[in-house]
Amino acid sequence: MQNKIAEIISKFKEEIKVIEQGNLNDFAVVERGIQLSRSCVQQLRLVVRDNKFNSIKEEIYFFKHQKPFVYSRIKFYSKLYHFLLERPAGSSKRQRDFIDSCIEKLQNSSKRNLDFVKYYREGDTTLDHHYFLRGNDNLSLVSDTSHFYTDAEFSTSHDNIMAKVMAYDLLVAHYNKELVELGHAIPKEKRINICAELDLKWTSTKTDLVELIYALQASGAIKDGSAGIRDMVAACEQMFNIDLGQYYKTYVEIRARKMN
Repeated sequence: MQNKIAEIISKFKEEIKVIEQGNLNDFAVVERGIQLSRSCVQQLRLVVRDNKFNSIKEEIYFFKHQKPFVYSRIKFYSKLYHFLLERPAGSSKRQRDFIDSCIEKLQNSSKRNLDFVKYYREGDTTLDHHYFLRGNDNLSLVSDTSHFYTDAEFSTSHDNIMAKVMAYDLLVAHYNKELVELGHAIPKEKRINICAELDLKWTSTKTDLVELIYALQASGAIKDGSAGIRDMVAACEQMFNIDLGQYYKTYVEIRARKMN
């Protein structure tokens, strides 16, 4: 069965790559992404329904990696479709504010599953037999109650949450790209490091700097607390000659660590 699954997903990756390289501000392109993803999920459903996994390891791999990879694209393109519908016309500032609000909503949604996000980010496997095996749910570990309404033959307690986390990463990356194109974030190749001569290079971890930036923002010490995180990140990246990458994801990981 694994050969059939691998063949379906390999073909899907080739087709979805074409979509990803297209214009994701075009409704037709986004709709095509939804159609391809739904079709692939349906093919996988039929294969799983009519066949058996050869081992527990194979089943866990499918529900932890393969199905979520495809299902996350349904979530990503569906969210993107609504994003295009709701995106305001007008000034760049208005659009930037809208995108920032979308990122904030994603963050708030991610907070509901911080324990699992931490589990995923750290590459943990200790609970895989509960999270990604059918019929082996541990109710004390289930935070997404929608699982109880899903198809028990084609879902586990956490494969849907895994897809949500993957979709989150895709959406944040896309929103960041949109902000760069709107001029809200400065592309790395266009930055002029005014502190280069002073050699103010950051020598601690990126996580430490992200935590410091959020602490400064929360304290209200910069611009009376109205300074945007994105602007502060751009300033610190230039000042300390560092690329912080997906700092929103780093922040979520910090929050998970602090809660624990």
